[in-house]
Amino acid sequence: MTIRFLQRWLVVAVAVAVWQLAAAAAADPFFPPPATIAAQMHELWFAGPAAHLFLTDTALGNIVPSLARLAAGFLGGTLAGAVLGVAIGRSRLAYDCLDPVLQFFRAIPPPALVPVFLVLFSIGPRMQIASIVFSVVWPVLLNTADGARTVEPLQIETARAFRLTGWERLAYVIVPATLPKLFAGVRLALSLALILMVFAEIQPGASDGIGFQLLEATTRFDYETVWAAIALLGILGYLLNTALVAAERRVLAWHRAARRVTT
Repeated sequence: MTIRFLQRWLVVAVAVAVWQLAAAAAADPFFPPPATIAAQMHELWFAGPAAHLFLTDTALGNIVPSLARLAAGFLGGTLAGAVLGVAIGRSRLAYDCLDPVLQFFRAIPPPALVPVFLVLFSIGPRMQIASIVFSVVWPVLLNTADGARTVEPLQIETARAFRLTGWERLAYVIVPATLPKLFAGVRLALSLALILMVFAEIQPGASDGIGFQLLEATTRFDYETVWAAIALLGILGYLLNTALVAAERRVLAWHRAARRVTT
């Protein structure tokens, strides 16, 4: 495990070193070196007082609102997708009737509906959260429905033989069997949520957020801030995905143990 960790980060370190040397040699203002980008990130967002966790006013005014909207949209879309997915997946009639409609809405690129959300909710946090919810709900719903409909019939019959009620079968059989595919949908939804968070914040009328700061820096030709925002988004995406993977491993530890036993 330690060797794998070192190998992974060695590749990153070499890539950053090459980038640093190449950018320093080129001296191109459009492509600043990583050291300059890191210094800009520190000055913009992480040079605040210790009482504020070293966050600057700019960070509190842009990063925190972005993360709040991301959390609200991601959690709302995940909850809605999981509940609807289980309900649709356990009903063959509902699944057969709704599958074409669900596939149609899943195929629509979420950014294409941002103008619709602007009309429905006007510019502001409600529109931004709604666009994130829309992007999140489909992968979670479809993966959950597929997981719920493929629960082993033997497990259901065994639960009935033990006289488990409908709610008990849902809690102890259906939901646990659905979790692996649900988490697969959630991981896909997380990346979409981050994309929609930024896309919603670069729309005309937005007043804060990482995307707003990125757009504002672009209009000022402030490429150090542009690259700092891009790097920040990459770091946030990595950290959020790492946290989700850790939660998945913890929740599905029983699933991996059961697969090892069966194999």
